[in-house]
Amino acid sequence: MKFRNLINLMSFTLSVILLHFAPPSLYAQTSTDRASDTNQSWTATTESQTADTNPTRTTESHKQSGNRTVDSQHVERRGLDGRYERYFDIEKETLQVSPTTTKTITRSFGRDADGQKVLTQVTEEEKQSLPGGNEKVVRVTWNADLDGRLQIVQREVADTKKIRPDVQETKTTVFSSDGSGGLAPSMQVKERQKTGSDHTVSVQKSTLLLDGAGNWQVNEVKESTIKENGNERTVDERISKLDSDGKLGVVSSTLGKESQTSAGEKQSTIETYSTDAPGSTRDGKLHLSQRVTTVNRPRSGGGKQTEQKVEQINPGDPNAGLHVTIQTLDSAQPGPSGTHETRTIQVRDATGSFGVVSVDTTKSDKSHSVTVDISPRDKPPQEKPK
Repeated sequence: MKFRNLINLMSFTLSVILLHFAPPSLYAQTSTDRASDTNQSWTATTESQTADTNPTRTTESHKQSGNRTVDSQHVERRGLDGRYERYFDIEKETLQVSPTTTKTITRSFGRDADGQKVLTQVTEEEKQSLPGGNEKVVRVTWNADLDGRLQIVQREVADTKKIRPDVQETKTTVFSSDGSGGLAPSMQVKERQKTGSDHTVSVQKSTLLLDGAGNWQVNEVKESTIKENGNERTVDERISKLDSDGKLGVVSSTLGKESQTSAGEKQSTIETYSTDAPGSTRDGKLHLSQRVTTVNRPRSGGGKQTEQKVEQINPGDPNAGLHVTIQTLDSAQPGPSGTHETRTIQVRDATGSFGVVSVDTTKSDKSHSVTVDISPRDKPPQEKPK
């Protein structure tokens, strides 16, 4: 599982939204990871101040009782009177039905014109562990219509089979709304993962779409190789897509390396090469377009500090090479009553100077080990200040 998570992080595309300037680190903990910690119940509150949007306050909580776990996220925005008002809510309930079956229901809520809480989406997932290391996952999503009634919009079925001790294959079929109240196949994803004796993991993931004749056609292929050697790990990923001539061609490549020193300092570098270089005419070749460097340092008292720099091409001068465009500093420190985390994001402006565009402050009653999260937090679209 850790290999698949690493690949997903490598595949993440940077958002250009101010609140989401920090790309994921190979060592970053996502909100899903934090929510899945069932060791104890906890609550965390994050206040976000940004340059061009309304301040927000996000409260996350995790509660476990027996075989039932509830995770919630409540987002508030500042209103005209300067007070915070509820804006967006997500509630996820996970139930361990049996030793081999887990059910998860995720509900999303918005607000109507009167500020009342309204259900907007429901996703139900059932995961079954089968004999022989196999697994089946069924995920169904409903969206609320204009009258508030839930309508099914998507169904996913994923079957994972252990072909050999070192090989597993997963086939996922996505069924989407056909416009007449039913569902029809719209996409297939086939993934094959092989583990070598030298701690090398190779993954091939193919995405298939229906062509005009109703036949499945490969639209994209991702090939990844992960190698481990002591405290070092490297990832090499190549993405090929179907071109206008119906042929698959490499459009991007990602190279990642992470290492850890004896003192506990972790370093990672992710370089992205693309056929579409900003400001340059496409020539079919891969060009270095982005580099993300992350350093994670332990601090006294169990705290951690993470520094991240994003280097990109200047579209106005593509031949000048990469230059730092985004800087993120994240520090977390545990204490008797919980942890305190601060994340500051700076962005280079047109004059070449760095300015603070976002400051997030998180207080949590979670008192055990801290993992700094510098990946984008899940937030709804922000509004301009009122």
